Amino acid sequence: MKSQYSIVIQWSDEDKKYIVTLPEFGPYAHTHGNTYVDALNNGEQVLELLIEDYQARGKPLPKPLTANFSFQFMSSSSSL
Repeated sequence: MKSQYSIVIQWSDEDKKYIVTLPEFGPYAHTHGNTYVDALNNGEQVLELLIEDYQARGKPLPKPLTANFSFQFMSSSSSL
């Protein structure tokens, strides 16, 4: 499932794992992984389950957080 929700991945020295936070879904929406890739996969799975749960209960989904900035990309033929 494609979504526009945030997935924050941070290393935890205490746990020796990557900790995943899903900020739009509140302070208890967390998972983890031993590697960054595992953490991302687990975060995507939990996010999908949360969305399915909200929809099944008829609960409105939280509004996705958005960046307050944009990037301008230069083509490879542009000179610096």
